[in-house]
Amino acid sequence: MTTASSNSKEDTIIVHGITKCYTTSMDLVPPIHMTSTFKFSDQHHAASIFAGTEEGYLYTRISNPTVDLLEEKIALLEGAEDAIATSSGMAAVASTVMSFLKPGDNIIACNALYGGTFSLFNTHLKRLNMETRFLTPSMSNDKNNISPLIDDKTRLLYIETPSNPTLDIIDIRLWADIARQYKIPLCVDNTFASPYLQKPISLGADIVIHSATKYLGGHGDIIGGIIVSNNNIVTQIKEEYVHHFGPAMSPFNAWLILRGVKTLAIRMERHSSSALTIARWLEHHPKIRKVYYPGLTSHSGHAIAVKQMKYFSGVMAFELKEGVNKTAMEAGKAVLNNVKLCTLAVSLGDCETLIQHPASMTHATYSEEDLKQAGIAQGLIRLSVGLEHPDDIIQDLEQAFSVI
Repeated sequence: MTTASSNSKEDTIIVHGITKCYTTSMDLVPPIHMTSTFKFSDQHHAASIFAGTEEGYLYTRISNPTVDLLEEKIALLEGAEDAIATSSGMAAVASTVMSFLKPGDNIIACNALYGGTFSLFNTHLKRLNMETRFLTPSMSNDKNNISPLIDDKTRLLYIETPSNPTLDIIDIRLWADIARQYKIPLCVDNTFASPYLQKPISLGADIVIHSATKYLGGHGDIIGGIIVSNNNIVTQIKEEYVHHFGPAMSPFNAWLILRGVKTLAIRMERHSSSALTIARWLEHHPKIRKVYYPGLTSHSGHAIAVKQMKYFSGVMAFELKEGVNKTAMEAGKAVLNNVKLCTLAVSLGDCETLIQHPASMTHATYSEEDLKQAGIAQGLIRLSVGLEHPDDIIQDLEQAFSVI
């Protein structure tokens, strides 16, 4: 306890007053430890914690009780030993990659990725003399296409599944077998599925990444990232990058994600069931050219998705046919400008249904050739199905389609 003395000046009393730690074992909801630093009982206690000979907290950039609780929970859900919470999903991606690569090294990745990840891999790593060897989605489930890209400078295999925004399904077990053969870690971005629908660690992956901003948070009110793996890899990423470059998660954001995760199961079931209903409706709509959703039997990755996912999540994409005097691209823009219930916004996994145009928004970092290689059509529209009744979402899309 720290107290101001009875004869302290008012300025001192304002700063100190009487402070106690009110943390108890009786809290139904864990408290938020909104502190940058932590007190020590004496100098020896401080030195022991800094030396690592005694467990404890010293500074929230390094560790924090609220953040620790989130890390433990997501590691448990993913079936992993340990986890790191970061300030954003991109911080999780960058922390992982930069912990394994040095100049001259390379990684292997499918080129159907979140736009920020693609930009990091395709542009920024190049500046550091780090190479990314990309495969197109159509090549990514054949060992004969993957293995020839690996050499003695390959340090990481990296995939998203389902991928953003084309919902390609990558065979995690296939990539995990290749990773074991070459003794290279496999990292899987599990954001679109969440740990409730897909568990890459159980399929052989070494590292799992989430943008916790999406389904883990679930309410569109936080930014955060998660890395899960075994103790050795987590320690490596912390010591090689996170502790010194500082992409720490705020304790308040960690608390909000913990709150969001409590409803993960029921949210993912609703997102998935509504998305499947809407995808089936879209598949038979006369103005739709193609629907991208792994829950449809017509999807090229459906058989793999059935093996490695519980349900098929809430994100889909679709292409419109050309309208009267409109290209598919113009038709798509017209739909975006005329939805009333769906919200024109990037991100995904929120309670609200979000609709966006990848080529001009989330994947604007791709060149026209990059878009073509990744299978992202100029007229593609991505839909993150929210928790509204699916009939209302369908009605909104129908009235928006009427303008074309």
